[in-house]
Amino acid sequence: MNLYIINHSFHYELENLTRLFYPNEKITVIKSDEPPQTPYIITSVSDMLYVEVKIGEFEEKASSELSDDEESERMLCEMLYKILTKVTGVTPPWGMITGVRPVKLYRNLKENEGEENADKYYTEKLFVSDEKLRLAKTTEIIEKRIIDLSVARSFSLYLSVPFCPSRCRYCSFVQSSTERSKHLIEPYTELLCEEIKRTAEIASDLGLRLETVYMGGGTPTTLSPEQLDRVLSTVNQSFDVSHLREFTVEAGRPDTITADKLYSIKENNADRISINPQTLSDSVLEAVGRRHTTEDFLKSYELAQKIGFKSINTDLIAGLPTDTVESFKNSIDGIIKLDPECITVHTLSMKRSATLTMDGTSIDRNDAVNTAQMLSYASKRLLESEYLPYYLYRQSRMVGNLENTGWSKQGFESLYNIYVMDETHTILGCGAGAVTKLKRFGTTYLERIFNFKYPYEYIDRFDEMLGRKRGIYAFYEKYGLNF
Repeated sequence: MNLYIINHSFHYELENLTRLFYPNEKITVIKSDEPPQTPYIITSVSDMLYVEVKIGEFEEKASSELSDDEESERMLCEMLYKILTKVTGVTPPWGMITGVRPVKLYRNLKENEGEENADKYYTEKLFVSDEKLRLAKTTEIIEKRIIDLSVARSFSLYLSVPFCPSRCRYCSFVQSSTERSKHLIEPYTELLCEEIKRTAEIASDLGLRLETVYMGGGTPTTLSPEQLDRVLSTVNQSFDVSHLREFTVEAGRPDTITADKLYSIKENNADRISINPQTLSDSVLEAVGRRHTTEDFLKSYELAQKIGFKSINTDLIAGLPTDTVESFKNSIDGIIKLDPECITVHTLSMKRSATLTMDGTSIDRNDAVNTAQMLSYASKRLLESEYLPYYLYRQSRMVGNLENTGWSKQGFESLYNIYVMDETHTILGCGAGAVTKLKRFGTTYLERIFNFKYPYEYIDRFDEMLGRKRGIYAFYEKYGLNF
């Protein structure tokens, strides 16, 4: 698909909008008015806003009056959206929204324009379905209560363990398989502990208050019990944890979980873990390269309960290859029967660097329809079982332009998940691939400090990376804490 961008700067949103309707096609952005080659979309701004689409035998044009930049961008998107829904027969459930944080968008509209106007803008200007509007509204209420707990000096800590026992076919995260990178794990662990100590010194110097800790990856439980203990105890010994509200470890893959590792986690005051089956169908697990069975998951879950974890999250993914609506329903029903405190329902995202995508797997209209049915069933069953949506986000290239939603029982919401999605306060990141996000409290302003992505870079250039973290001091010296 050729997307022509003429005399305007709205290419990013128009490209993402086009991808909603043509997820499997390469979209070539052309910033000139050269003679178009079919199939094409022409968008231009002169004395009018203009959109022209020619795909096969279909050809249609639309135009509108100029407005300010923000409204002109929305109007161009609206004209293109209406044409593409006509040519494809597809009506995306989130309408024209292509961004990651639709609930944050709704909250901003609600706070600035009032709830009634926010609802109208969502449905009449962005073409969001009634079902997704209800989901956004319910989620926003729960998020707001937790966001309001944060104050100017609040921050969260993210710890990255970028190792996995193997790479799942849908995964695009930067991580290293233990088969190839086992020799890096011990030196990585040592340096991660050192970075935690240095980061704690900075937080202490600035008077920051630690609210939540999240250890993710990768799969943190690829570390040995002793390595887990070292990292987690370093957090407890280095930071002031007297204000800590939540400490999560993403245990993740059942094939990495042992009693010794769970004891190491629990004895270091981590009160929340994730054990993620992704599906309760063994044939689907095999199709996506998960090296565990449903029985492995059930044993790990039972073990975590026996050891005494009071908040357990489980992840499922809708839209996985070979999964069906019926088998997904069985997965949802099976997880609900276990009665975990949190259930996160993801939608498959066809990331460019994932093995699925590189192998040529594509998604079609039936995949999108089936995945939408999976999510609708999940919502119905979870609400019936007294789970509520507490955070929600979207990714590019999601099947059916759908969403990921965290569901929880009342009082078991993951604060960290909300804070990171809303960008509520500063997140200090430690480990390979971690990003420190410095938030100017009371504004939307963020600055980022990036750690090196790969474990070998993190190890080889550790001192250089630590030097970047001096930027945390500079940020707070410039903007203060507004105590």
